[in-house]
Amino acid sequence: MIENMPHRSTVHEVLSVVFQVRVFDTGEPAELAVLLWQRARSPENGTWSLPGGTLADDEDLPTSARRLLAEKVDVREVAHLEQLSVFSHPDRAPGPRRIASTFLGLVPILADPTLPVDTAWHRVSSLANMSFDHGTMVRHARTRLVAKLSYTNIAFALAPAEFTLSTLRDIYCAALGYQVDTTNLQRVLSRRGVLESTGTTAPPGPSGGRPPTLYRFRESTLRVTDEFAALRPPS
Repeated sequence: MIENMPHRSTVHEVLSVVFQVRVFDTGEPAELAVLLWQRARSPENGTWSLPGGTLADDEDLPTSARRLLAEKVDVREVAHLEQLSVFSHPDRAPGPRRIASTFLGLVPILADPTLPVDTAWHRVSSLANMSFDHGTMVRHARTRLVAKLSYTNIAFALAPAEFTLSTLRDIYCAALGYQVDTTNLQRVLSRRGVLESTGTTAPPGPSGGRPPTLYRFRESTLRVTDEFAALRPPS
């Protein structure tokens, strides 16, 4: 005989942690930013949430993640999207049980997607008051990004189509959260066959000097470049 047990309906939601390297204040270094929208209704009215929604019956998870981003926050310039993990604690959100599949999305530095009035980019280094367990999801996604910068070409999704090495260094510094040497970065990425010169140069800076060479990533799809390499913070 089956004993009476509590039963709740289960909702499967899809949430995306979308990162972009952005300059928030003129003259300040670029920082890693995450896309959030502010809740206007209970529960947790006024807190900041990751974009997402409920998985439809006729779609898989990646399709749902892209649809929800396009519908909810009009982000159509995501250069890379991959599934992260599942958050399934029974009490992670009030009401019906909610199981959340999370995704990591990356937007290139020069993209400027149109956002609704309730949505904004936030510094990852100083997150706002987050809804439910969404802050944990952001930190988990940051950890995944940092790891993949060490052994894949994933930075292609954060960089513009063409860039100087100093721009690429700034992107890596913002994403990793520590300083990276330009010469060492070029040496590592060149050895892995990730970069190639465009054969052109950028305009010289205000102080003049030799025009910097423009580079681009050889590929715009994710691949493992070095299974055993790691970019480590300075000791």
